[in-house]
Amino acid sequence: MKPDSKRNATIERIAKEILWLDTLDSRGRDRLDFYELGVGAIRAALEAAYEAGKQAKK
Repeated sequence: MKPDSKRNATIERIAKEILWLDTLDSRGRDRLDFYELGVGAIRAALEAAYEAGKQAKK
């Protein structure tokens, strides 16, 4: 898997599993493109991204 593909797959996984987002693609409508997220979910997503980055360096 290419590095960009792996990175994008990780980002998509975090968005779906932690932030409960259906897609990260812009759909051209505010009600579809903007979300209200709690700080706990944002923190969990950032922690998952940080850990994924650490694992990628190994």
